[in-house]
Amino acid sequence: MSSAAIWDAQHECMPREELEQLQLERLQATLNRVYKNVRCYQNKFNELGIVPEDITSLADLSRLPFTTKEDLRLNYPYGMFAVPLREVVRIHSSSGTTGKPTVVGYTKHDLKIWSNLVARFMTAAGVTPDDVVQIAFGYGLFTGAFGLHYGSEAIGAAVIPMGGGNTEKQIMIMQDYRTTALVGTPSYALTIADRLEKMGLDPKSLSLKVGLFGGEPWSEAMRTEIEQRLQISATDNYGLSEVIGPGVAGECQHKCGMHLAEDAFIAEIIDPETGAVLPPGSVGELVLTSLTKEAFPMIRYRTRDITSLVYEPCACGRTLARMKKTMGRSDDMLIIKGVNVFPSQIEEVLFAIEGCEPHYQLVVQRTGTTDVLEIDIEVTEHIFFDEMKKQRAFLESVERRIHSALGVGATVKLVEPNSIPRHEGKAQRVIDKRSL
Repeated sequence: MSSAAIWDAQHECMPREELEQLQLERLQATLNRVYKNVRCYQNKFNELGIVPEDITSLADLSRLPFTTKEDLRLNYPYGMFAVPLREVVRIHSSSGTTGKPTVVGYTKHDLKIWSNLVARFMTAAGVTPDDVVQIAFGYGLFTGAFGLHYGSEAIGAAVIPMGGGNTEKQIMIMQDYRTTALVGTPSYALTIADRLEKMGLDPKSLSLKVGLFGGEPWSEAMRTEIEQRLQISATDNYGLSEVIGPGVAGECQHKCGMHLAEDAFIAEIIDPETGAVLPPGSVGELVLTSLTKEAFPMIRYRTRDITSLVYEPCACGRTLARMKKTMGRSDDMLIIKGVNVFPSQIEEVLFAIEGCEPHYQLVVQRTGTTDVLEIDIEVTEHIFFDEMKKQRAFLESVERRIHSALGVGATVKLVEPNSIPRHEGKAQRVIDKRSL
């Protein structure tokens, strides 16, 4: 890949020694800012008897306390801000799945940095100033749409701020405006593919070349499905509202892990149970510390996302650590009969079975003291309306494969095509009835 396809070569291709020196300088400046301006951090540091001057190396980072979503809720709405509200020019929030949402703020400088971090991964995925980018994320308090919008504009691409939903109109605009890049969730990309088929449209008749998908975990099998059905190159990107939004990490065209913006974030992998920092290459929970945020710095924020980091330089020339696709979340992880189960593991199995549609739902219930996992899978009409004997054989085959992959049994239920609700945003993969 030529250097022309790298947005910020100075930081994306930095030797590790220089990068770590930059990280340390930015970390010390950030710690001073939060200790002085954010009471929550002041209290946390004081409880441990730590002052920012005690952190003299990157290894010292592990001495600092974690920040959790609970800290953000307790300091709702503006308690975690490190600048006066008059310096905040944008307020976003994450979808508060329980209770109140978490509120995040940006200064003018934060917005500039954010745009550039998104421009990085968009350039890495192949977006250029010649592209027409259609954004199918919902605009509003959610950070996804605005992040990709301003990243596209920074590159010089034309942006269609379509927003989420209204799939037939999305397709009409793709046709008429000659959209070349699609932005949204991977599950919504499949919804678009389904609608194209129903409308009898060949994806090759569109101008689409690339898809930038994030907002939910997705498997390699799902990538293959999207690429084949939409005739595009599909890349993954990662971010979360509490840390910045999209722009933390994103894939290049080699698709061998998401390049993590280490000049803007320090990433650690910890054991989700003990909080201990794990050695390089380990699978665990991602913890992020922001290094460039003014309004809303985060120190050792527990993302709850399960992944691992690769430190070898990539063939594209970037030297930044690469983050593997998230396997799910440590708090969304299902524990069935003592076995850890991630929806993405089940997805891999289903995509490999001919006749299974890419739409499924996991339902967990408790019968007495036993947890029971039911997997509702949409199947093609041919299989759904097949004779009972054939359908039973197919179902048993699916159950065997899932048991083999997970190490735990599950009841599989075959459901009609289009019977699992479609969501314009994130797909609801898990319904846990144990907590009801």
